[in-house]
Amino acid sequence: MHEVVNPFDRSVIGSVPTADWETVDGYLAKAEALHRDRSGWMKPHERAAILHRAMEIMKERRDHLAFQVANEGGKPLIDARVEVDRAINGMELCIHEIGALKGTEIPMGLTAAGDGRIAWTTREPIGVVVAVSAFNHPLNLIVHQVAPAVATGCPVIVKPASDTPLSCFEFIDILHEAGLPKGWARAVQTPRDASEKLVSDPRVAFFSFIGSAGVGWSLRSKLAPGTRCALEHGGVAPVIVDASADLDATIPSLAKGGFYHSGQVCVSVQRVFAHRSIVDEVANRLADAAKALKVGNAIEEDVECGPLIRPKECDRVAEWVDEARDAGAQVLCGGEKLSETTYAPTVLLNPPADVTISQNEVFGPVVCVYSYDDVDDAIAQANSLDVAFQAAVYTNDLAGAMHTYRNIDASAVMVNDHSAFRTDWMPFAGLRTSGHGVGGIPYTCHEMTIEKMIVIKA
Repeated sequence: MHEVVNPFDRSVIGSVPTADWETVDGYLAKAEALHRDRSGWMKPHERAAILHRAMEIMKERRDHLAFQVANEGGKPLIDARVEVDRAINGMELCIHEIGALKGTEIPMGLTAAGDGRIAWTTREPIGVVVAVSAFNHPLNLIVHQVAPAVATGCPVIVKPASDTPLSCFEFIDILHEAGLPKGWARAVQTPRDASEKLVSDPRVAFFSFIGSAGVGWSLRSKLAPGTRCALEHGGVAPVIVDASADLDATIPSLAKGGFYHSGQVCVSVQRVFAHRSIVDEVANRLADAAKALKVGNAIEEDVECGPLIRPKECDRVAEWVDEARDAGAQVLCGGEKLSETTYAPTVLLNPPADVTISQNEVFGPVVCVYSYDDVDDAIAQANSLDVAFQAAVYTNDLAGAMHTYRNIDASAVMVNDHSAFRTDWMPFAGLRTSGHGVGGIPYTCHEMTIEKMIVIKA
């Protein structure tokens, strides 16, 4: 059995079974057989009914699921409840997408060669889906990777993060309780060698990965020929705050985007570029907001910043902040470990561009504020890294907002909102080394299907 601990006090809170390669191989064989047997494919209304029943079960267990998210993942209860609500809504989105999985007519009379023919496409499930997930949203990420597979009719095997498997295993159990035959969805906790064999197996048609870039790109290089994939990694999200911004609205938004889940979010606010005329006010007010946050065990109602997922991550954040401080950054608040797994919400002013925290995703409760005179210089610095995901700009100047939108490297730019904003039906895509493919439930459903054409000669 694999034991799971609360990341704040490291107490054991549960366990899940471990699976060796023989077990995983059996799951793969069953999944492939289900996909190959077209006569046994679940009908759209059957898939919709299962997802609907699962959604109702999740609603009934909302409080339990939220506590479990907080207990295993360290996300404060107030945010864990939001995650569960998003997961429930994600199920509804998947049900809706079943009706949207349709092809299109292909015009055939555009040349003489096409005369006398009609053609159209339909969408079919791509095949066996294997998903590997991250710890930071232990229920909602699983819903994003597994529920679209169920909606599209793909058998799926999911490996959750080893730190947070409880929510994943419970979600799969809920699907089974709702009527999904076990062979269509399995959760596995495996050693690394078995995980790599699973991912690289030629029976896998689609691979979904959420996690670190190093692991994701490495696994992509090991995929069997023909396996499609979607990778979601992190960024070092840039935010532009110009001199016209309404700071009364901007500061609370930046604080939420930077310190939500103690910064353990792939599009968390990390690099704030503020115009020189307001940089001190932005940095100091943001520091005041950070100082007011309560840090502690995420299962306590009044905690706003929980622990980092494991002690070594807390140590790493401390090392990066110390390096920036030694290189000349001003530490306006925080800058210290509070316990083995908690780090004080921290604001750094003008860390050098070449220190680690200016160039890499911190995945911790640290926001860096940089001064700029020319917005194009700030945009150039924002664009200087090999990652690109979501970005933001705070301004009351429409032309300025559009200038940043057109010139900053990002797949999405939020105006007067933080970079971590997301709805589950919008496209969500990392660029450069930040990812491959497009997430978001409708887009994932599309990627888990193939478009198949029929051409009829009259």
